Amino acid sequence: MSKENIFEGWDKQTIKKYQHWQLRTILVSMIGYAIYYFVRKNFSIAMPGLTAQYGISNTSFGIVIGIGSLVYGLSRFINGFVVDRFSARVIMAIGLLLCALSNLAFGFGVNISGWITGTDAGPDFINMLVMVMAVTIICNQLFQGVGYPPCARLLPCWIHPSQLATKMSIWNTSHSIGAALAVVVCGYIMGTMGTDLSSDHSIIAKIAANLNLDPNNQEHLKTIMSYAQHWDAWKYCFWIPAGIAVCGALWLYFGLRDDPRSVGLPELPGTKTGMSEAAGEKPASRKQFLKVMVWTNRWIWTLCIANIFVYVMRMGILDWGPKFLTEARNMSIEDAAWSVGVFEIFAIVGTIGAGWATDHIFKGKAHRMCLVCMTCAVIFMSIFIFMPGLPVIVSIIILAMAGFFIYGPQALIGIASANHATKEASATANGLAGIFGYVGSFLSAIGIGIVADHWGWNMVFYIIIGVGCLGAITFLTMWLAPRDGYERSNKFYASLKSEALKVNKLEGNDPHTDDTDA
Repeated sequence: MSKENIFEGWDKQTIKKYQHWQLRTILVSMIGYAIYYFVRKNFSIAMPGLTAQYGISNTSFGIVIGIGSLVYGLSRFINGFVVDRFSARVIMAIGLLLCALSNLAFGFGVNISGWITGTDAGPDFINMLVMVMAVTIICNQLFQGVGYPPCARLLPCWIHPSQLATKMSIWNTSHSIGAALAVVVCGYIMGTMGTDLSSDHSIIAKIAANLNLDPNNQEHLKTIMSYAQHWDAWKYCFWIPAGIAVCGALWLYFGLRDDPRSVGLPELPGTKTGMSEAAGEKPASRKQFLKVMVWTNRWIWTLCIANIFVYVMRMGILDWGPKFLTEARNMSIEDAAWSVGVFEIFAIVGTIGAGWATDHIFKGKAHRMCLVCMTCAVIFMSIFIFMPGLPVIVSIIILAMAGFFIYGPQALIGIASANHATKEASATANGLAGIFGYVGSFLSAIGIGIVADHWGWNMVFYIIIGVGCLGAITFLTMWLAPRDGYERSNKFYASLKSEALKVNKLEGNDPHTDDTDA
């Protein structure tokens, strides 16, 4: 961690109060964002149950996930602009509440489809069910896009750039904590709840047909019976997280504050952009600032492109891992859920490690650590796919090591974007990076669904490995980039102030009347 005195000139009482609110902001937003993932990653565990009951194909799931990903990315992009101008805590709390309502509606998707079509079976019912579920998933993704931009705004306001990689990487474990809890809890739900219909031969025949399994095969029969014994369990994967999300929304609203000034504290030394002093927050000056710090900043755009490759790799494993492990590696849904859970647990450690290494080894230059992480993720994914004969436990550990490294770039891109855009434009920059990331997620969802149905799961992972290599090359092009954009911001401020002084001189005004400190 940098030796910079980030509290230069502050008294002990002010420092103590600041550290209290900084820790509170990190913990409250961290738990809140983990709950966002709890009502997002539940869908991947419910998918096998939906296929077993209704025969929904990988291609259909892929289209829904893909469209949802694009909507999520667009939502993050738009909310980046919104959050830079309004209360982050209010927006974040409202977004989580709306996610809860979307999940609640998804659980009632069968009821809604039956009410519309007047039947509970047949092609019309199934098509309507897919449509209803698609609408609720897309709505959920729209509201999910409200979750990250407030955090991208809040954290740079409370954390100094010299410490941002370490502390925000700890915060970024919220992704993995939420996803791990979602898959483990929902895996437990799928294995314990629902209605036991295992004595109903028509149900057994239906599941066998939907999964294309032979009930005379003992291994296949075991899989079929597991779904028959827990009929409709997938609904509880949405209802239970929805209740938790409502509590989370209240937690965010009452626990967060937008910035140090809202609780009577000063801004951290060295983090003033001069935006408000120089421009008086005029719309024209704001546009100029965003142009310099975001729209014409080549490092921001490089991070955006890299985010496409990161998300193809990350979401390919996370969204499709349970289906791959059940269909290609013959795991039970509970074991597959635990495997993805281990992947996320390793990701927690990897995210923290990547942040620490960024500050201690690479002096805050997150892009350099991203290169290391992406390269290692490719290596472990290659071992996982090209050595399928390894014992199950070894395969799980290798997959988990891929998670250990792939979450580093996912977290660090947000950190690097915030640093390069400065805290004044961090949400906008992260929104831009987010939409690129979820273009990658869209491509991953659509592509994997189609590839898995037509060419098998091995081809899916060959493509994921190739994409990982492209990501590593993109990060390599940023090797000489600076740590942050505050020098760039100060130059903009100085230029704006100089222009203002020239105008004052030309108009005959006293140039010293606006002599504000830089």
